[in-house]
Amino acid sequence: MKYKKIFNNKKILVTGHTGFKGSWLSAYLISFGAKVYGISKDIPTKPSHFNKINLGRRIKKSNMFDLIDKEKLRKKILHLKPDFIFHLAAQSLVGRSYLDPTHTWYSNTFGTINILEVLREVKRETVVVLITSDKVYKNIETSKGYLEDDVIGGIDPYGASKAAAEIAIKSYISSYFSKKNNKIYVGIARAGNVIGGGDWSENRLIPDCMRAWLQGRKAIIRSPNSTRPWQHVLDVLNGYLTLAYYLKKKKNGIHGEAFNFGPNPRKNLKVIEILRLIKSYWNSIEWKIIKQKKFKENKLLNLNSNKASKKLKWKPFLNTGSSLDLTVKWYKNCSRNNDANYNFTLKQINYFKKLL
Repeated sequence: MKYKKIFNNKKILVTGHTGFKGSWLSAYLISFGAKVYGISKDIPTKPSHFNKINLGRRIKKSNMFDLIDKEKLRKKILHLKPDFIFHLAAQSLVGRSYLDPTHTWYSNTFGTINILEVLREVKRETVVVLITSDKVYKNIETSKGYLEDDVIGGIDPYGASKAAAEIAIKSYISSYFSKKNNKIYVGIARAGNVIGGGDWSENRLIPDCMRAWLQGRKAIIRSPNSTRPWQHVLDVLNGYLTLAYYLKKKKNGIHGEAFNFGPNPRKNLKVIEILRLIKSYWNSIEWKIIKQKKFKENKLLNLNSNKASKKLKWKPFLNTGSSLDLTVKWYKNCSRNNDANYNFTLKQINYFKKLL
């Protein structure tokens, strides 16, 4: 497999490695023989996928500090000399961004800027994948999938802070990383509404439902008709790895470009359709719809991933049904045994690898 050749025995830094996507990405990279190092401010949820699979003792080193601490970040990166950096660390919840916009801006925008600042001092070839969000787009509630060159500008503090991060990224690329002797190769990855086992975030459909259903309670649903690009975490992470692969191989051919990684937009489902699909093979679950909203949410959000398909040869391998099946199986098999949870996570990773 091409990923094993490019990531095996390489030093890889994952920021946000204690988060849902970050912990899955770390486990995925370990399966290719990579030497994974992590930086995170804290473990964002309790329970967490990070703790459930005891990732702290499976990676090379777990560093716990805030990316706002630029000097500490500088020392870590310059000392480590990573071959690849995947930047996922963020305040990733829309609801929380309304409650604490200042922290959201610091984390999402200035945390990214600090990484870019440190990269100015890096003298060796480094491939950097900066993960933003599908919510960077100025959402006009259209059924047409957003393209990478569409207008950006989030309506909420989360989306706006991610859009601002992208503006900063572009400015650093044109100002510092565009010379002929440049050794920093940057790609921007946009995806959204990722699902999968081990997500315990608040105010997210699948985690909220799983918490309720595993305790025998009804799930509370606030936006039954919202449409999202439902996609399994492994499909999205495959996009990040593919982008890193092509940045390494083509270098300036795609350096500085943004890529959408979304499911087939014709198969996007409403929340209520997702619930009915899960109930078709988990008959005991129940839910209750409460339409009162605490904050503004986008009702319609689709991505057009044709660019990733053409330039990176990327495509999603899991449909919505398969994604939900893997997700539900992970939660149902979650136990107190961390080794068992890690092995089950690895089992799903290996299943996905076979699809590739």
